[in-house]
Parts: sequence; structure tokens; C-alpha cells
Amino acid sequence: MSRFTRLSTLSLLATLGAAPLAAETIKITLLGVGDVYNFQDEDGRGGFARLNAVAKAERAANPNTLYLFNGDMLSPSLASGFDKGQNTVDFTNLVPFDLAVPGNHEFDFGPDLFMERMKGSKYPWAAINITKDDGSPIEGLGGVMVKELAGLKIALIPVAQDTSPEVSSTGSLKFLPTVDSAIAAAKDARDQGADLVVGVVQTNMDNDRALIASHAFDVILSGDDHSYATAYDGVTAYVETSVDAQLLSPIDLTVEVTEKDGKRTVKWTPAFRFIDTATVEPDPESQALADKLTADLDAALNVEIGTLEAPLDSRRNMVRGEETTMGNLIADAMRAQTGADIAIMNGGGIRGDRTYDAGTKLTRRDILTELPFGNVTVVTELPGSQVLLALENGVSQVEKGAGRFAQVSGLSYAFDASAPAGSRVSEVMVAGAPLEADKLYTVAVNDYILGGGDGYAALGGGRLVTDTGGGAFVANDVMAYVEKLGTVNLAPEGRIKKLGN
Repeated sequence: MSRFTRLSTLSLLATLGAAPLAAETIKITLLGVGDVYNFQDEDGRGGFARLNAVAKAERAANPNTLYLFNGDMLSPSLASGFDKGQNTVDFTNLVPFDLAVPGNHEFDFGPDLFMERMKGSKYPWAAINITKDDGSPIEGLGGVMVKELAGLKIALIPVAQDTSPEVSSTGSLKFLPTVDSAIAAAKDARDQGADLVVGVVQTNMDNDRALIASHAFDVILSGDDHSYATAYDGVTAYVETSVDAQLLSPIDLTVEVTEKDGKRTVKWTPAFRFIDTATVEPDPESQALADKLTADLDAALNVEIGTLEAPLDSRRNMVRGEETTMGNLIADAMRAQTGADIAIMNGGGIRGDRTYDAGTKLTRRDILTELPFGNVTVVTELPGSQVLLALENGVSQVEKGAGRFAQVSGLSYAFDASAPAGSRVSEVMVAGAPLEADKLYTVAVNDYILGGGDGYAALGGGRLVTDTGGGAFVANDVMAYVEKLGTVNLAPEGRIKKLGN
């Protein structure tokens, strides 16, 4: 039976003081995963049913397997908008992790909700660098954990992202520095006699590089970047664990343990395997739960959230060329939910291509049909000069019906499509005053255009107030806003004015 314990000098000395192993070869498998938000697959790849199938298969193939989660599952997803992440706990309880690290998204609904989800998990959560505001430990949240497999003492170093308070709702919890905390704990575990030291971390690749360079770890399994990568520098093996369990890479460690003249030596070599989950047959039990949740979600999507007192227009040619009521609604919601000075929404991200008559009962499905891409609302701080460049980009291809056309809130502007691209915008007003080139404004946008999508390079380089790690889905922002309003009464109000012919 595996045993979990918080790292301390006394506990590790007691735990690691066992008699040395005889010379032997041991195979250890480490399966890391993180950033799993959506319970369903995407085009036949990823999702919990396929992930659970892989985890079961790995454990069946090698009993010396550790299944490790490196953060982010409770949010954001369409389902989490309804159940605050309970579905992810239900799925992972079917095939429990050996260890789970809380990512910043575990706190999107506040620390109390995370504590509730942690208590409902059939596996241990741990992070060495999260404490209460007074520095005391959090009940139920472990620290370094030591697992014994085939006589090997494996120290798991669970580390959370220290930027979590900036991008999520962590309340009064204290987050110590990710890199420094991880390296110190890894060295301490080694000093206490751990045979293998494995970092299970949620942090960005810059921090990953620092952890690798420290050579304090044998293996690092890292999340947060939503990308897939493997590396080995001869000292530390590394996996960046993809997103939504789409691509998995178990590491098989061949461990040679020898003892000579009373000195114990542990050497190992890694073998990386690649699993494209499009090739994986879903776990039947997990798939049954997914099918039920899908049906429940379908029913939930038909829930009415507000009533229209005036028509809404999301027709393609309109949202890509002039002010529209649907564009106003979405941009207003982004600004209201974030508190930003300005909101910009690219018209091409509005996909309903229809009109809604006055008296229509809006449903969640309506909003998700209008905003199907799963983009996240983010807030950046930019000078007025860059806001102007963004607006110029928005109208630079208006004659082509390009999706970059800017629907806005908190500002108004005029444009002349007959003028050269880059010199079309004028009369920009923010809160009734002219846009100031050197003044800083907070701007709510979606993560697609923040990253330069639709030509919005001008949105880059600002100070991120919230980023993709801390924002909510644009659709969720709009649904919450409509629910608060109850009734929606919007009409074109001159936010965007056409000049010239």
C-alpha cells in the first residue's frame, strides 16, 4: 500500500532509513498530465474517458507506475460554468491520481470551493508553496510526498504557480516562489536519502528551464503552457504535458540499484513514449459518465437567461462592418465582468449569423452558438496610441468583410473606408473624452486577438492584468451579464460611425 507523508527531516529520516536494496534492475513508469478542462474529446482526441483508459493501461502494464497531475482542471470549461468543476473530480475519482497539484484554475471559484473539491477527491492534493496567510499549513493539502515502489524511495515535489494570486481568486492564501521552493525541497529530499526526485509542477517554461538547470531533479512533469514537449539533458528528464490529455508521454525509467562496500548507488535511464489519444479506445465507465453529462449539459444549455426588449443582430455582414447590437452586448459584457475601461471584440468571433426578435427568450445555447470558439476574456493595459493602432487594424479590411472588424464598448470611433488602411480611424472617444495617446487604458479583449489573431499585433506588449490563466470564457461572461440584466434592451448608439462613401 502506497504511503503519503509530508516532507520533514524526521519523517524522511524515518522513512528513508530502510535497509539498502540488493543489486537489481527496476522499471518505474511516470505518467504525468495537466491542464485537462474539457471532459469531452475534441475531434476524437483527449478528454477524461481516453485519459482514464491510458492510466488504467499503464498501471496494468507496470504496477510500479505513478500517475501524477500537475494542475488545472476545475475551470474553465463549459461544464464548469454549471458545476464549478465537480465533473472533473467525478471523472478523476474513477481512476485516481497518486498525487495532484492545484493549478491556478483550481481557485477560479475561490479557495473555499477548492477546499470542498479537494475533500471530495479520492486522491491526495499537495503543494509545498501554498500556505495560509500566516504561513501555517492548509488542512488536507500535503507537501512533499514519498512513495515506495519496488524498494525505491521516490520523493514527489508538488509545486504550484506562484502567480496564481494575480490570475485567479486565491483569497488570502500565500504562494511562495515556485522555483526557489521547488529547488530547496528537491535538494532536501535528496539529502534525506530519496533515490529519485520527481518534480510535479505547474509553471511556465521559463521556470521549467530554471528547474532543469538546477539539476536538483531526476524528472520534471510540468503543466501550464498547454503545449507538448520532452527533453533530457543527461541529468533531468522533462515532459510538458499538453492540454486536455490530447497527447501523453509516459516515461519509463530503467533503474539500476547496486551496493558495494556498504555504499548504495542508484542509476537510471529514461525512455519516453508518445501516445496520441486519438488512437485510444475510451474507458467504458468513463464514457458512460461523459455521455450522461453531455445529455445533462444539453438540457442545461436550453435554460433561459434573459428576455430581449429590442432586436439583436449578429448577421455576418453586419458584425464585420458596422456597429451591431450583438457586438455591443458582447463587448459590454466583457467590460462589465472585468471592470476594464474599454472592450474590443473581433466581429469574426461572433458566429450566429442571425437576428433575434424583440420578445425572444435568450438561452445559454444562443450565447454559445454566437461564441463557439472557447475564447477567454483577458485584460491588458495599453497606451492610447496602441488602442488606436488596434482600431486601425479592425477597419483595415472592412471592405473585404474581414473578421477583424472591432465591435467595442467604453469607446466610440469613426472610420473612413475610402482612406488608406492605417489612416482610417478618427474621432476616438473614451468615456466622453478624446483618446489620449500617452494615457494608459485597461482593455478587455479575447485571448485570440491578444495573441495577434486577426492582425491585432497592437494588443501585444501591454501589462497583463488578467491573462489566459485567469480569465473566464467570453461566452460565460456574456451569459452572466445577461442573467444580471434580466432584460436586454440595446440599440445602435453611435459607437461606430462610417464616414465617406
